[in-house]
Amino acid sequence: MTTLSEVSDAWLVGRARELNAVGQHSDASGQRSTIREADDLLAEAQRRGEPRIVGQLLRHCASMRLVTPGLVDSADPLLDELLMHTRRHGLNVLEADAYALRSRRALIGGSEDSALTEVAYGLAMLDDELVPDRTLGRRSWERLLATSLIDIGLVLTQLGVYETADEVMTRAHQRIRESGGPHEIAVHMINRCRMLLGWGLRLERIGQDEEASTRFTTASAIAVAVEGPWRESLFPRMSDRPAAEQVPVLGAAHALAQPRIEYIERLEVLRNLDRAIHPREKIIVAIALSRCLTRADRGEEAVQVLSEARADMETDTSEPTLRISLAREYAQLVDHGGEGDRDALQDYALELETELWAMRQARLSTLVIRLENSRLNHKHDAITRQALQDPLTGLSNRRALDDRLETLLNSPDAQPLAVALVDLDGFKGVNDRCSHAEGDDVLRTVAMTLRDTLRTDDFVARYGGDEFVVLLPGATLGAAEAALQRTTEAVDRLPGELSYGVTLSIGVVAMRPQESAAQVLARADAAMYQAKRDGGNRVAAFSGVTAPPPSSSAAENPADNSVWIPPDAL
Repeated sequence: MTTLSEVSDAWLVGRARELNAVGQHSDASGQRSTIREADDLLAEAQRRGEPRIVGQLLRHCASMRLVTPGLVDSADPLLDELLMHTRRHGLNVLEADAYALRSRRALIGGSEDSALTEVAYGLAMLDDELVPDRTLGRRSWERLLATSLIDIGLVLTQLGVYETADEVMTRAHQRIRESGGPHEIAVHMINRCRMLLGWGLRLERIGQDEEASTRFTTASAIAVAVEGPWRESLFPRMSDRPAAEQVPVLGAAHALAQPRIEYIERLEVLRNLDRAIHPREKIIVAIALSRCLTRADRGEEAVQVLSEARADMETDTSEPTLRISLAREYAQLVDHGGEGDRDALQDYALELETELWAMRQARLSTLVIRLENSRLNHKHDAITRQALQDPLTGLSNRRALDDRLETLLNSPDAQPLAVALVDLDGFKGVNDRCSHAEGDDVLRTVAMTLRDTLRTDDFVARYGGDEFVVLLPGATLGAAEAALQRTTEAVDRLPGELSYGVTLSIGVVAMRPQESAAQVLARADAAMYQAKRDGGNRVAAFSGVTAPPPSSSAAENPADNSVWIPPDAL
């Protein structure tokens, strides 16, 4: 039997995607079972340490919890970790998705204000002209971008900001059309159908029945078109039945577009599925079923369906706009039939006025303001980063290195402190044999590997040319040597088309008391040259009590004691 340690990174991500799809269409027990397996996949990904794989697994594990009753709170630490992880590794698309999921979590907790702030920042991040991640491959990267856009669109749909949600979903469609498989296409079409139904119900409330009908008709057409990709998706399904009989929102789309008696049985089945149904599906199916029952002159049953849905939604705050539509539907039906709660219309009017005043106007204007603020903040952060960032590799530059090293030298908490100088073996040959453009690609690949294989607290900077400096606060010389050896091995294992055969020579030293930044870097430089002399593709570590051999640069200029300081000089 194959163990997790034997499977590929791609298999881990693919299995997590499958579990996420299965969990959405399972009962409570099945959802918890898929989460347990996904957690095992995450643990294996974290053991391996590849940041993009870890980020995707964190995203799946968090999103699965957000749709599982009783486990929503357990998503919080995963969402925090996802945000921190993506920031640290520069995974911008996944970071934007982290904000979208945090926004969805805020809505579940009834905090619309926080949800607006989170989703605005995520959307602002995706305004940039994003550069595909070469390590992931363009198609996988496009899928991640589409997923982030869809998650943002879903939150905007929940908030009732349908115009912006429609724009975001359109952007997602463009990405999916180019790179999506059947599952991604099915997911997108189902979510777009859901958005259109919510939009149509919202338009009905302000008397725009014709516009609402157009949205319902479009949603119904999408529900027909999704049948093909649905049959090839990762969702668990019964092959002898259409998607409209298995996915609540698809069945409701047909009924809202044209309420018919023949849809009643289908909607009853969808309403009473064994698996857990999301609140938005409960509301939309209840409204669609009530309209079909009304068409069949079964008004009392229609009222009962809506009454039960209202009871189910009594404590749920995740769908504020659809809750109003449900209250309106119930009030209209009760008033029309002259039966039921005589306060129904008053309750509806109160909820509607509250929503119109506090939600529609304030929410839309708040989103616009916060989106603009988020864009400005994001641009400001980008400008600040650029001043301290090497434009080629995205790592910190020499100026940022000087600032950080000076800070660490004056911080007792940073001790012990290891400092490493990294130089590429064989890099000149890449430029000579190929081109400087390909040489730049190699530098970017090595920079990314350095950053991704070290700890969160470790600092990596481009020192100049093909040299890098690593600061490892709190690391003993032995621990630093072991960590850097893993990095050396990771670069050595890179595919030839990415590394062009370059390897690393690394010199690492332990910071001495009262030592200056120039002195410790000079000793690290000498250690690096020792690694070169020993054949390269290795780490040379010099302790503070053993003098390293003079580097080549010191031999050329022995009077320059900034290059190498003998121990007894300190």
